[in-house]
Amino acid sequence: MTDPRVSSLARVLIRYCLDLQPGKELQINSTYLAEPLIREVYREALLAGAYPVPRVSISGLGPLFYRLASDEQISHVSELDRFETEKIDAAIGIGAAWNTKAGSGLDPRKLALSASSHRALMERMMEREAKGEFKWVGTLFPTNAAAQDAEMALDDYEDFVYGAMLVDKPDPIAEWRRISAEQERLVKFLNEVKTVEVKTRDTHLTFRCEGRKWVNCDGKMNFPDGEVFTGPIEDSVEGSIRFSFPAIYAGREVEDVRLRFEKGKVVEAHAGKGEDLLQTMLDSDAGARFTGETAFGTNYGIQRFTKNTLFDEKIGGTMHLALGASLPESGGKNKSAIHWDMVCDLRQGGEVFADGKLMHKDGKFLI
Repeated sequence: MTDPRVSSLARVLIRYCLDLQPGKELQINSTYLAEPLIREVYREALLAGAYPVPRVSISGLGPLFYRLASDEQISHVSELDRFETEKIDAAIGIGAAWNTKAGSGLDPRKLALSASSHRALMERMMEREAKGEFKWVGTLFPTNAAAQDAEMALDDYEDFVYGAMLVDKPDPIAEWRRISAEQERLVKFLNEVKTVEVKTRDTHLTFRCEGRKWVNCDGKMNFPDGEVFTGPIEDSVEGSIRFSFPAIYAGREVEDVRLRFEKGKVVEAHAGKGEDLLQTMLDSDAGARFTGETAFGTNYGIQRFTKNTLFDEKIGGTMHLALGASLPESGGKNKSAIHWDMVCDLRQGGEVFADGKLMHKDGKFLI
């Protein structure tokens, strides 16, 4: 019997996150470990009158590719991928890993080469999404691997995941609409702000956002959601930041990341672990050393770090910064093959100032 929370999640993904309309092509991307959720999403898409197209993967293909593929193979962009990038109306990505550390031993240079080669596809997807031609949402199906990362039993991890998604509530769509309204108030305030200053342990960072748009992340692209973000003016980021939690990239953990910015660019970068990957990705292209996104996490149903960025960047009381590509809807202009989110905890002593006035303290908005 299917967990009713899985059925509820499928309904939210189709009816709320994507608002999928009849006649639309829906791509469903996942691994076969997410079979219960894939089936329910497929069912809901059919009931919505859409055309679901599953893309289900098997274990081990990614590591095998990066170990054996030549640079030419890694750089190759499939014509099928190009076609789907232009034609698909909506997509759901369901994280469901066998082994979240499968990429730990991979060559960072090959990862950077792949990202660079597929940059045009990523940018085209962003363009179509900004124009309203394409919708996507990323979510998670709980697996033992993800539960182990979170240092939780699978049953407890399922409760954590579905609780953060609110799909254990009688009417989760109504709950997310309420959250959307609350966050819209924050966005309206932030859209009048010119300069933001962040202070916490080993962190003193400023950036300008005048003329940029703060975006209300209320479950329409990531699920669960709970953040407000913008694309800072590219040359305005100044100062230093130390990230409280490991930064995850392709399954690898880069710990104790410290960055120093001058005129928007990372001019100094260090990590307690995984610095080789950090430096390689920073050098992957001209935009990788600039900030594409700054954001505040607002999901106070998520209060623990679980080594999954989908959840960790939403932790209520944190901020995160993404190196690399801007998201077009924010007005950001930075171009890069990467978009790497890193999370800084503000819940103990953190202060954020908007045009010189305190607006956020110890992880809570004061407005």
